[in-house]
Amino acid sequence: MLGSGVYSLPELLYTADAVRAVDRYVIEQVGVPGFDLMQRAASAAFRQLVRVWPEPGLLLVLCGAGNNGGDGYLVAANARRHGMKVDCVAVSDPDRLQGDARAAYQKAIADGVMVQRWSDLDEVARDAVFARCGLVVDAMLGTGTSGAPRAPFDELIRRCNLAGQPVLAIDLPSGLDATTGVAPGAVVRASVTVTFIALKAGLFTGQGAEYCGAVVFEALDTEDQIGRSGQQPVARRLDWASVQAGLPRRSATAHKGRFGHVLIVAGDRGYGGAGLLAAEAAARSGAGLVTLATRPEHVTAALVRCPSVMVQGLIHGSELAPLLNKASVVVCGPGIGQGAWGQQMLQQVLASGKPQVLDADALNLMARRVPVRATDHLLTPHPGEAARLLDVSVADIEADRLGSVQALARRFGGTVLLKGAGTVIATEGALPIIISGSNPGMATGGMGDVLSGLAGSLLAQLGDAPEAAAMAAALHLAAACQASQQQGYMGLLPTDMIKTIPSLLAAAEVAGAECDPGAGE
Repeated sequence: MLGSGVYSLPELLYTADAVRAVDRYVIEQVGVPGFDLMQRAASAAFRQLVRVWPEPGLLLVLCGAGNNGGDGYLVAANARRHGMKVDCVAVSDPDRLQGDARAAYQKAIADGVMVQRWSDLDEVARDAVFARCGLVVDAMLGTGTSGAPRAPFDELIRRCNLAGQPVLAIDLPSGLDATTGVAPGAVVRASVTVTFIALKAGLFTGQGAEYCGAVVFEALDTEDQIGRSGQQPVARRLDWASVQAGLPRRSATAHKGRFGHVLIVAGDRGYGGAGLLAAEAAARSGAGLVTLATRPEHVTAALVRCPSVMVQGLIHGSELAPLLNKASVVVCGPGIGQGAWGQQMLQQVLASGKPQVLDADALNLMARRVPVRATDHLLTPHPGEAARLLDVSVADIEADRLGSVQALARRFGGTVLLKGAGTVIATEGALPIIISGSNPGMATGGMGDVLSGLAGSLLAQLGDAPEAAAMAAALHLAAACQASQQQGYMGLLPTDMIKTIPSLLAAAEVAGAECDPGAGE
């Protein structure tokens, strides 16, 4: 599953510049020779290579000009010493290598590695190099490069992706921006990425979630130096395994009043399913009470679908006040449209002062208003909605997902959850959160409605918007991954995810609370 493609990893994420600064600090202030660090990195990468591919066949190691290329030359040397067959290709001219990278190249030669220069190979030889390999090691472009890869790297990247063989990327897949997760040009599609010293944020959001494969972290014995170097993280990485312990424990005497009353305001004409999905997700994730306020024509279908949800058909926004008075959290937006009905509902919700989860058309309507800041709401835009809220393009949002979500939090206050592969969550004054993982089955209508229901339910139970956002996003992804094990990606529906939520919650519940037949109402 793509959502579980990480091994045990640290939480804190850094920019590429920060990681390079730590590297320099370890070399210049701690006194660890740069070549020693390079040898540690190469040894760690080779260990993972053997662990994942114990019989890889012929290795094709592609080496660039900088320290990333030096890592590659040392991986080739390690493989050669262990009796493996190795094709080592210098993508950049080895005669121009300097410093530790040059020392690594010289060691590879001394250990019997035959290095071929890409520029010396004709088309037939180039085809043959990729045709005969069993595993590619990508050591072409490190964190010091920016922009779209230029020749000959762009050609090598395309050949890597067309070869049909697994790829081990050293530090990051060539062509990926390690800070933002942006792929401005061709990017190596790795099966495993071994990254060093500190985790880079771009490996876990944007295109990083697409191209990194399983991420493996190796600290290279520098764990104590990150804080001492003065470098600060830019985000925290969380997933369902790391947040599920925060689920509220339920005592044997628990009753529905302790777990919140979630009001779902959703479903204009033609969009009744959005409200049903949000309401059922809220009910299945522990909310004590759930009320759905929707168009009258959707009431019967809602009661048939989910009889545990209270349903009210509303014609005008003025009818919403009694329901708002009873609610502890309001979810507004799924399927409300941008017409008069939706505008009336949103106006009442915004004026209520209740903690709110605002999604979908609520956000599109907000984009047309003067921004109103609040501290107790949770906005859950996808990139298109985020672009409208900030009056920029979707490309601008995706070019800097971390910066975009922080800009939204500054403008609107509260907590903002930017959906997409590597969901990003920001609250002004707090370290942003990235939910690591992705699932292509979630690229279908209704998935956001499920998330808004989860977020409302967990906000009602936890009372903390950032915590509820992180838990909802992580549970949402975990449910998709579990459901797609049975349904696959192409056939995955939001209702399939809702069915898996109880089993995930059951596995995470804290043991110890005994069932008391007298408890409940």
